[in-house]
Amino acid sequence: MSAAVTWLGHATVVVDLDGQRIVTDPVLRRRVIHLRRDHAAPVPQGATGVLLSHLHYDHLDLPSLKAFARELPVVVPRGGARLLRAFADVREIEPGESVDLGALHVEAVEAEHDGRRHPGGASGPALGYILHGSRAVYFAGDTDLFAGMAAFAPLDVALLPVAGWGKKLGPGHLDPDRAAAALALLRPGVAVPIHWGTYRAGRRVEDSAAPAHAFARAAAQLAPDVRVEILPVAGTLALE
Repeated sequence: MSAAVTWLGHATVVVDLDGQRIVTDPVLRRRVIHLRRDHAAPVPQGATGVLLSHLHYDHLDLPSLKAFARELPVVVPRGGARLLRAFADVREIEPGESVDLGALHVEAVEAEHDGRRHPGGASGPALGYILHGSRAVYFAGDTDLFAGMAAFAPLDVALLPVAGWGKKLGPGHLDPDRAAAALALLRPGVAVPIHWGTYRAGRRVEDSAAPAHAFARAAAQLAPDVRVEILPVAGTLALE
């Protein structure tokens, strides 16, 4: 059975694993609040589940979620279900808990990030997820570096944020160097940088891929055994 990850920009990844097609943080529009992207992302067809890492508008985007079937299971941090009343199968979860999606065992893990929705009032923890099946795939959502990442190792694939949408990154985010340091703790076979070069608050940046390449250079120094794969938007990596 084929396994692959497809990056659709920002934190949206399609994970095909063990007969399941899981979509992370689907944000597919050309504009989200004040953020813009050059091209809308395609809606993933055949999804069997959605994972939401936290409640920020650039990760839990209600208009993008309207593209998915109402009966689809949606996993969300505890406290976020009231935002998803249109869905029939919403599963709230917090670090240390898990759910099964088909053949996959999905574990919620800690993320070092403020996941509250402002404005909007909903509150819940930020999460990462580890998909356990024939391979172990870690989706970090939004997080900073923390020592507890070592407990997630070893992994087959790490989907790691390496930047943001503005000129500066505040606390609770990985930049290229901290993301590379995280690889030394996580020990994946392959790392795919996400959360870079998609949305912008101002004019277009000419070298939007700079954070991903900076991450690859830092990873070569700090985690030389990890293979870094930089994907274009809608690019797919087959998992051997």
